[in-house]
Amino acid sequence: MINPVWLRSFCTLVEVGHFTRTAERLYMTQSGVSQHVRKLEEHLGQPLLVRQGKQFTLTDAGERLYADAWQIVEALSSLERRIGEDPPYEGLVRIMSPGSVGLKLYPQLLGLQQRHPGLVIDYRFAPNADVERAIATCTVDIGLLTRPATREEVSGRPVAEEALLLVTPADVVEPSWEQLLALGFIDHPDGAHHAGLLLGGNYAEFQHIRAFAQRGFSNQIGLILQPVSMGLGFTVLPAYAVEAFEQREQVRAHGLSRSVSETLYLGMHRHKTVPNRVQTVVAEIEYWL
Repeated sequence: MINPVWLRSFCTLVEVGHFTRTAERLYMTQSGVSQHVRKLEEHLGQPLLVRQGKQFTLTDAGERLYADAWQIVEALSSLERRIGEDPPYEGLVRIMSPGSVGLKLYPQLLGLQQRHPGLVIDYRFAPNADVERAIATCTVDIGLLTRPATREEVSGRPVAEEALLLVTPADVVEPSWEQLLALGFIDHPDGAHHAGLLLGGNYAEFQHIRAFAQRGFSNQIGLILQPVSMGLGFTVLPAYAVEAFEQREQVRAHGLSRSVSETLYLGMHRHKTVPNRVQTVVAEIEYWL
């Protein structure tokens, strides 16, 4: 493989046309430039220059080499510049979170991208276990969790609290235990967990979600309240999911006597440096939460 440093010296020499001025541009000695050209000639097995003192003319092989080599040298120089740059508003930022907080944040992060088109927002919805796994394997830059991180390589810090809400059809004003039993439960992937936290803290009769007839199930965060809005049952959801529901007037979110919230944790890989573009998105997340 050709040494790219030799190629840079050769291409600069061809552009400048003079050994001394080439040495000055590259902050080298003239003998260093000559040595690089000789090494290149030895490597290729043919002369590249016809020397006339400190000047020269290219051989046919030298002309062919320069025709291709300057593009390689320019690409390497450009690569060095790009690797050294760390712009705050350019590049891909990969985020993953549970659905509820995603409904809150995704539109706001698209607004950030709209203001800074060089940013590219890649947002995925997933349960906590998948979010934490993605952080640990470096397949996302930022993860939001509704529980503390359990993996050593994942750091997490609390950034917000999200209330859990009991949501019924709009005509239910003060939901009694009997009304909830009659309605039945619209389940979702975190349904039992959320219901246990909120109902267990507010209804003495609550023992397990199995006390309620299951009237439906959806794993799509934006659709869980659809059957509730049609009077088919009740559910328990985080507040951001309720706020994002388009038919809000067809459901009723109830503030119970004992409020219950989930802590939201911002997770990142413990051993990775945080690029400026990721710091920009973190600041935006913290602002909206």
